[in-house]
This record gives sequence, structure tokens and C-alpha cells, in this order.
Amino acid sequence: MFEVKFPSVGESITSGVLGLWSKQKGEYVHAGDSLGEIETDKVTSEVFAEVSGRFDPAVAEGDEIEVGQVIGQIDESAEAPANGAKEDTKAKAEEPEEEKDAAPPMPEKTSAAPAGGGGAGIPAAERTATSAPARDPKVDVAATLSPAVRRLVEEHGLDPSGIHGTGKGGRLLKSDVLAAIAEGKKAAPASAANGQSVPAGSNGDRTVRKKMTPLRQRIAQRLVSAQHNAALLTTFNEVDMSTVMRLRKQFQERFVAKHEIKLGFMSFFVKAVIYALKEVPALNAQLDGDEIIQNHFYDLGVAISTDKGLLVPVLRGPDAMSMAEIEQGIIAYAKKARAGKITLPDLEGGVFTITNGGTFGSMLSTPLLNPPQSGILGMHNIVERPVAIDGRVEIRPMMYLALTYDHRLVDGKEAVTFLVRVKEFIEQPSLTLLDV
Repeated sequence: MFEVKFPSVGESITSGVLGLWSKQKGEYVHAGDSLGEIETDKVTSEVFAEVSGRFDPAVAEGDEIEVGQVIGQIDESAEAPANGAKEDTKAKAEEPEEEKDAAPPMPEKTSAAPAGGGGAGIPAAERTATSAPARDPKVDVAATLSPAVRRLVEEHGLDPSGIHGTGKGGRLLKSDVLAAIAEGKKAAPASAANGQSVPAGSNGDRTVRKKMTPLRQRIAQRLVSAQHNAALLTTFNEVDMSTVMRLRKQFQERFVAKHEIKLGFMSFFVKAVIYALKEVPALNAQLDGDEIIQNHFYDLGVAISTDKGLLVPVLRGPDAMSMAEIEQGIIAYAKKARAGKITLPDLEGGVFTITNGGTFGSMLSTPLLNPPQSGILGMHNIVERPVAIDGRVEIRPMMYLALTYDHRLVDGKEAVTFLVRVKEFIEQPSLTLLDV
């Protein structure tokens, strides 16, 4: 038996949580296949099969695991499916796997499933089939759920007693719950009258309790640490986006034709921040005890929102990149982050961060530092507002900017100057061409 272990993903990471298995018990896997995902406090990483054989997981989804711990086994002596065809091992293995963690099988009865939406997720014709297993109405359905099924039920606020189970004795299988979710149906809340229970940690459909993911815990810790360990101050300004919007409209077609990617706003702000960091190097420094570390490079973190939380991958050497290369780098990171493929090195080494709350409609905010950095720029939504231009009132597309900085290292004058330089660049991008 080949032992599958939780691999090391970084010196600072010692534990994680088994997020999900992509291969089922008894399924034949090939070397290089992805077996599942492990969530840590910084990244989500995949575990790959190093050998071919029949897979047997040793831990359940949601279990906490340590680096080096055996999380599964692969039987190398097992024969591969004939003619290279894939076995339908998921269907064969799903029921035994769930029975392992569940209560003893319920006695089968010939009575119909209990009333109250018991057929959610199953077409009417199938619900009336004589071969469909019947559920004993006296059995506590929630008590028979496997960990994987329980997790799905709790995350989606479902009442398991209202979902038709196709497992032995009418037990719920993962496929049953997924079918119910796909149809967008929820069973009615369990009532005290019929004695059926609701998922652990929930109150019918009103509340659902679930454990924070390691990544969310880490985000919470870092945000609290930033507030407790730095002298945070935020300064604001507004920028006229007319020039940038005109440039994008004027050259978008040519840009796309040449680079096969759209010209966005973020590449302008990356260049603007680099311009400002060169003018105000105090924002490109960090504190280490009683020493100041002055950086002479411009690797910038760009915040990306994912389903699992905010990640800040770092663009390496954007000062030497073209606008197209910056846009390509950001999109590549966004795809990687949302697919759960971000690695620890992707997140390390940034000197400054840019975050764009405007994509969600934010008008104004005070972003928090990404330690040990000393500054973060917050972009916001673009709104047409009346502004005074040369003694006249004009309607211009305006954006509020927010710079949060560590006042222990950066003085107010430097912070304000930095933000003014960003504003100048966005309103007059030709500044870098003239080097003024």
C-alpha cells in the first residue's frame, strides 16, 4: 500500500483541513491525478496521486490534519480498468463509504416516504417507482448522515428529512443532496410534531452554524493584528477618470486586437502607484523591530476576491511590464485564485497593495494594511458628479481614493503627497513619458 500524506506547502504551515475529495473510496486513480484539496490558513492546495492504483481515503472531508499525516492509501496491486475505460467506481463506492460513518442501516419498509416534501430533488415519476427505497418515518434522518452529506446539508440550510434518499433504507447520499440543491428546492422546516430533527447547529432554515475555514481564520487574525500592531491612518482624495476612460475607449479595439486582452483600469493604477512610490519612497518601506527596511523594488499585491476569501497575489517587477503584461498577470492570478490554485510563493514578498472595492459598488472605505507593508491603496466606484473646472461646473466621472498607511513610519505629508502623485498620474498619464 502506498501512503498518501499531507505534503508540506510552506515552512510556516503545519496543519490544514481536508476540504474535499475529488476521488472516491475504491476508485482507480492514475499517477498525477488530483485526489482532493487541502485548505490551510494561507492557500488551498491539491494533493496528487504519486502512483496508480485503487484509492482509499483515511480521513473525512472537514477533518483537521497535520503536515506529514497519512490521509489515504493507494493499492498499487489493483488492476486498472479493462481497455483503459474508467470504472463507475464513484457510484459503487459512495454508499459503502457513507455507511461507514453512519448509524446501522435502517430496516426497509414498504410504506411511502413521509409527507412534507420528501421527494425533493427527485422527479415525480421516479418518486413513485416501486424500486425506490422507503424510509422509516420513525428514524432520525439527521443521525444517519455521513460527514460529507452533513456538510452539504448544513451549508445549504436543508432539512434532510425533506429530501428523498436513494441509499439503503432510504438514507441520503451525496448525489441526493446535490440533486435537491440543483433543483433549488428546500424541504419544509422539521416540526416538533413529527419528532424529526434539524441539522446539527441549525435552527430550521433560520440559522446555519459552520466552522470557519483556515483561510478565513487567517484573514481574521491578520486584520486584527494590523489594527493592533500598527498606527493606522487613512487619507482620501478624488480623481477625475475622464482621461483614462477616453484612452480606453479610443484604443480598446486596437489593444484587444494586438494583445487579445482588454485594457482595464487596474493597469493604470499599478503604473500610478509605481510612479508615486518612486516619488515617495517612505511608502515603499517597512518596520522590522526598531529598524526600517527600505525596498528598492516594486512588487505589488493586487487583492482578488474569491469564494473562500480575499487573496493578494503579488505582481513581480511590474515597473518593467507593459500595460498588457500587467493586465495579463492580473487575469492569470484571478483565474488561479478562483480555481484554488494559488500557491504560497504567489502571496509573498509584496511591498504595497492595491484593492478595488469599486467592483462591488463601494463609494468609500478605509482599507486595512497587509502586514508588514506600510501602505494600501483603495479604489472605489466611478460616479458622474458635478465638479468645478476652470470656473465652470462640469459633469465628470469621479472616483474616491483612500490610502491607509502606518503612521509610525509614514508622516501625513508623505501620505498626502503619495496620493496626489497617484491622482496626477491617472489624470495625466503622459507624466511618465515626459519623466516629470
